[in-house]
Amino acid sequence: MSKNFYLAIILFLFSSNVLLAQAPAWGGGADQNDLSFGFSFSYISSNYKIVKNPNWRAPFFDQGTNKYITDSLNSIGSARLPGFGVGFITRYTLTPHLEVRATPSLIFADREIEYTYATPSQNVTKQIQTTTVDFPLLFKLKSDRIQDFRAYVLGGVKYSQAIGRGNASPNLDPLERTVRNASGFGSWEAGIGCDIYFEFFKLSPEIKISNSFGNILIPENQPFSTPISKLSLHTIMFSLYFE
Repeated sequence: MSKNFYLAIILFLFSSNVLLAQAPAWGGGADQNDLSFGFSFSYISSNYKIVKNPNWRAPFFDQGTNKYITDSLNSIGSARLPGFGVGFITRYTLTPHLEVRATPSLIFADREIEYTYATPSQNVTKQIQTTTVDFPLLFKLKSDRIQDFRAYVLGGVKYSQAIGRGNASPNLDPLERTVRNASGFGSWEAGIGCDIYFEFFKLSPEIKISNSFGNILIPENQPFSTPISKLSLHTIMFSLYFE
């Protein structure tokens, strides 16, 4: 190959480095300060992980009527349901590649449990309507910035508190009851995302998963709680953060 070819490659690499070094520090100054704020919109998909009792298939005997009011169970499952959330973000820089974030959010996400019985006419889906306030505390590990882009991973914990919950009525027909969850519980979270810098703001698309700690089931002697030993909540969340 000619000397001109090698010279062209050297000039190209040099000019690329110069252009990279001259990339504007856009993003509305979000990364120029140790402390910054923003807001978020999230799409949520959640379902229960169910651990059954050893005798979960047994028909339910109602002591009030002194008879069996369900047939034997064939299966218990939980399908994914969509939801959404809105929230705020407070970010504090610890090092050039590490920051801590608090992202309190209002979450609207229903959940459901499906029961199938030996008698198909008894099959039922119980929906648990829930609105929660989430309080995540996360650590974000960032890559070097390449012009208007950087990638990151994050992880941490959150606390979820249900709001607007009504008290369960013990006078309901047992077959009208639903499964109750703890009003407050903790979860771990982990995810990946990227920062995209625009002239006046920074946009961060992010996807993360979370799983609750311990058992969020409130045990009750009724047809839909008795077969279950443990419930945990599994969530996938896609969020857009604006800073």
